[in-house]
Amino acid sequence: MDMKNFYDAVIVGGGPAGLTAALYLARARMRVLVVEKDRFGGQIAITSDVVNYPGVAKTSGAQLTETMRSQAESFGAEFMAAEVLELDMDGDVKTVRTSKGEVHAFSVLLATGARPRRAGIDGEDRFAGRGVGYCATCDGEFFEGKEVFVIGGGFSAAEEGVFLTKYADHVTILVRGDDFTCAPGAAAAAREHEKITVLTNTEAVAIEGDDLMRALRYRNRVTGEEGCYRAPEGDTFGLFVFAGYEPSTELVQNLVELSERGYVVTDEGQRTQVEGLYAAGDVCVKDLRQVVTATGDGAKAAASMEHYAAAMQEKTGLVPQRPVSEQADKRGAAEQGAAGREVSPKSSSSDAQALFDEGMRAQLDAVFARMATSVTLELHGNQTAVSSELSDYAHALASLGNRVNVVCGEGVSEDETAFVRVLREDGSDSGLAFHGVPGGHEFTSFVLGLYNVAGPGQPLDDAVRERIAALDGPVDVKVIVSLSCTMCPETVVAAQRIAAENENVRAEVYDIAHAPELKERYNVMSVPCVVIDDGEQVLFGRKNIEQLLDALA
Repeated sequence: MDMKNFYDAVIVGGGPAGLTAALYLARARMRVLVVEKDRFGGQIAITSDVVNYPGVAKTSGAQLTETMRSQAESFGAEFMAAEVLELDMDGDVKTVRTSKGEVHAFSVLLATGARPRRAGIDGEDRFAGRGVGYCATCDGEFFEGKEVFVIGGGFSAAEEGVFLTKYADHVTILVRGDDFTCAPGAAAAAREHEKITVLTNTEAVAIEGDDLMRALRYRNRVTGEEGCYRAPEGDTFGLFVFAGYEPSTELVQNLVELSERGYVVTDEGQRTQVEGLYAAGDVCVKDLRQVVTATGDGAKAAASMEHYAAAMQEKTGLVPQRPVSEQADKRGAAEQGAAGREVSPKSSSSDAQALFDEGMRAQLDAVFARMATSVTLELHGNQTAVSSELSDYAHALASLGNRVNVVCGEGVSEDETAFVRVLREDGSDSGLAFHGVPGGHEFTSFVLGLYNVAGPGQPLDDAVRERIAALDGPVDVKVIVSLSCTMCPETVVAAQRIAAENENVRAEVYDIAHAPELKERYNVMSVPCVVIDDGEQVLFGRKNIEQLLDALA
């Protein structure tokens, strides 16, 4: 066993429960690794306003969980952006197999949370991404001035229904029961909103349409009376599903006891019946699923795991060695630091001191220091404000070191969007480009794209590398994103990683705010949207590298 990959505890999942457990364990001088396949922060990270977390008057889910991650990191917790494929819980030392190799630990915490449940109505799968959405923050803006329906009767349905009024002309919430099941305050905000209609005892029946949704049929569950909304001629509407969650328990289906609804059964110390395996957060049986209960679970699990690890150290004589630095693993900064923290310039000034704060510059310095070669940003601009801002971004990056250069390419017309193309050190085209300004959540993926082009790049399994090499070209991939979307960066990074590895593949990213023609051509009403070979395939939803390779094959 490689002691460099040996931990007191491995935490599967980087939401509030996992991050809290990491903080407590690291503070107790245990070596702990958090493995997260999607985004650190979990489901709460996409919530725009959090007002019920004790001691915090108001914040966003992303800010709250980023603070949690930073706290855990400051005590020495380590982080890995990878997917856990299998758990081997036999013996004193457990094995966690990930998409980046094996790690070992005395104990494992399952903090994988829960994912949105589909409504299960006729037409839902067909129109997913073309009218049907599951994230109001990501997709609400696509329905500016349109009718929007919400399915659900819980807190999320009430809260997100109110949020959607920022964009929608009118919102109708379909509640299956007699009333909302959430706290009266949240329900009142929805019930009393002038742009919201609440229909109780009502269920959606079917979605109808052609390329876009044109009609929604629904039924009163008490009277049996049916209703139907039809969009105006040539128009469409939105349908958001907030019908609860289902636990992410695939890793432990045959290992632990699950409830009738599929949640993990634990004792008061978050232990499962498998020695060394714990569970915390929304994946567990519990009456209330809120961020505050998830953090409580994480703290209880950490206390149990600390005692267990200490006993196992004494029993086996094995003591995991913590990194020399009290900060999170600097070795991983270039590979996944951007995935753990949003790096976002704050102004359009060409002065890097103004664009990036000290923490951002330190993070970028770590990325650039690991680059094996230099890259060149080839700007294709015009006289627009977007072009000017893009130029400022590029020159600010270049001012931070000697690994990034900037050159001017051919201009584009005033009707086109300025873009930046990434060139290799020898001047050849890497296949990566960004149309618009890579700000917001996409600045982090843009920086990772530079790292992947310059090398050595994010690690790849041999099997994945072989699949990438086997792609015959040319393959054109367009990734359409919103800068406010927290689900888009993983898809962007996956597409760019493939393109950086295979010269037959192009991966160009488009900010939907500046790509109305693509939005209309491919009927994009949800992001991320992946367009392969000019529309031969159009995919919606977050995709990892394996899922993209499946589509490209």
